[in-house]
Amino acid sequence: MSAMIRHLASLKIRAASALLAAGVLAGCAGGPASLGGEPPLTPTSRFTLQVEPGLDRIALAVRDDGLSSNQQAALADLVQRFAMEGAPALVVEAPSGGDPAANQAAWNVKAALTASGVPEAMIQVVSYAAPDPRAPVLAGFETVRAVVPQCGTRWGSLGRTGDNQSSANFGCAVTANLAAQISNPRDIVAPRTMSPGDAGRRSVVFDAYRKGVQTSARPEELISQARISRAVE
Repeated sequence: MSAMIRHLASLKIRAASALLAAGVLAGCAGGPASLGGEPPLTPTSRFTLQVEPGLDRIALAVRDDGLSSNQQAALADLVQRFAMEGAPALVVEAPSGGDPAANQAAWNVKAALTASGVPEAMIQVVSYAAPDPRAPVLAGFETVRAVVPQCGTRWGSLGRTGDNQSSANFGCAVTANLAAQISNPRDIVAPRTMSPGDAGRRSVVFDAYRKGVQTSARPEELISQARISRAVE
């Protein structure tokens, strides 16, 4: 019985050695960590934040009696999404063909958008090639979406760094996390404009400085004492 146990143990050791040798050979046979190709300018530029365009648009059926309550609600929701997106323009597209009801519906849509708070200068009314003069009126705006890279689809041997380049997935996870967290992808394209300075507050501080009065905020301990002294007993 003991001889059989020793024989089984010997077989397990041989199998483990074979698997280890196969793993080593596979690692040696794998490509370099960078997977070759044109190296990036810097290791951190292998993955960069990017955006892709999209479209948020609704279709409204042409009605002889004007916009329905459902259509007005859909336009109100569109205006909210437009305000959150920060798109430069909201486009109303009327079907070509010269149908009076379709043309009137397009202008009704513009009036509804204006009544919902969209500045008239940001609304564009255009026509589109429609298969029917009574095709729906379209209203929408261009969106921007952050591109989330897919990490880990290809791997090289992390032990092979002879080309002195970063691995193929270096920086991918960080870029993917940033793309998923940025609330306004338009910030990736260009920074936001700075808000104007508070000229009134600046004048108050300068006047205090000229008079020799302390211009900094009150120390935290004094603020805490003042709050305690005003506590309701």
